[in-house]
Amino acid sequence: MSSLPRPADVAARSSTIAVQFVLTGVIWGSSFLFMKIALTGISPAQVVWSRLTLGAITLGIFVALRRDPLPRRLVVWLHMSVLALTFCVIPFLLFSWAQQHVTSGLASIYNATTPIMTAVMAWAVFRVERLRLVQIAGILVGVLGVMVIIAPWQGLDMSQSLIAQLAILGATVCYGFSLAYMRRFVADTGMSALVFSFLNIGIAAAVMVVLTPVLALTPVRLDGAIIVSLVLLGCLGTGVAYIWNQNVLRAWGPTRASTVTYITPLVGVLLGVIVLGEPVTWNEPVGALVVFVGILLAQNRLRLRRA
Repeated sequence: MSSLPRPADVAARSSTIAVQFVLTGVIWGSSFLFMKIALTGISPAQVVWSRLTLGAITLGIFVALRRDPLPRRLVVWLHMSVLALTFCVIPFLLFSWAQQHVTSGLASIYNATTPIMTAVMAWAVFRVERLRLVQIAGILVGVLGVMVIIAPWQGLDMSQSLIAQLAILGATVCYGFSLAYMRRFVADTGMSALVFSFLNIGIAAAVMVVLTPVLALTPVRLDGAIIVSLVLLGCLGTGVAYIWNQNVLRAWGPTRASTVTYITPLVGVLLGVIVLGEPVTWNEPVGALVVFVGILLAQNRLRLRRA
């Protein structure tokens, strides 16, 4: 007869998950700074190539040490290949290209729209979730927040900055699609968080390696800051942090786990201002607050108390 877990063990497990949640938010918030620094010496595609390759190597070492079994069913590998493209390759390329034209802080703010995109995809595309009226209102509020960030009253001249902002929103659409796809097709595959992360990043890295002659064979200029940024972006941001995120996702569920996007813009904006001296206009934090309210409504977290 198996014994129930002791309260001390449960508390320790809960504390460990909470620490992993915070560290994931800090690392992912820092990733926008790392990308911005790396782009001073290498191309956007090379940034993606480096972070995915380093992330895959890091995760592969953990898998080898733990000897976790890989899935044997072909359908699982096919689903993970779809996720590798939509959760890694495409959005990473969009983010890296866009950050040549926008600040790292603004990129981190737009990244916070991911939960709204996830709600839309889960409802409209995969039909795995029904939205209440308040959640639909939250999506509309989130769209309003994005419009405040874009600031159309300043004029839309279709400059690179506007196109870059739309590219980042395209990346968060990819994230939303992928998270809903995970829930629909790979929620019950039996893979550990480590194996799931390894397949996701590893297949994406393999795709980038195959595309090396097309995307990554361009001149590079490396220095200490760029190398350190790539190592941190790859080994931590695309390696260890993905394991932590999967642990949080399985312990807390997708709704609570997605609130990591509340941390990333705070870290991204602060590092952009402190390290890179990036400017912040009034509409960016105001729009971010509107987006956060939209996220709370879309996740049905704001409820009016009845008298």
